[in-house]
Amino acid sequence: MSTYTVEFVGTGETVQVEDTETILSRCLDEGIAQEYSCRVGMCLACSAEIIEGEVTQPAARGLTEQEMENYALTCMARPQSDLKLDRGKYPPSIESEIEADASTGDGAAADD
Repeated sequence: MSTYTVEFVGTGETVQVEDTETILSRCLDEGIAQEYSCRVGMCLACSAEIIEGEVTQPAARGLTEQEMENYALTCMARPQSDLKLDRGKYPPSIESEIEADASTGDGAAADD
């Protein structure tokens, strides 16, 4: 079992995470605010861009194979090295969906 340092860029926050636990679970244990919702790798709320380092996240079903190289779902991701993550950064597939919803009004509340 190995322990790695996970640094969240721009916040000055770091956490020590064992390679057998998820980044999200350690953040919650340490009182570090990390956005999340489903905790099963589908909603992408806990997404972070990988600036440096490597993770394993075989159950991250919400990401494409290519996106898994550059983004971590902290609810599923386990560190394989020291990491630098940029929280709140979403993969291109979800960013394009958000932009499409905004332009069509699909994300807005329905009129009564």
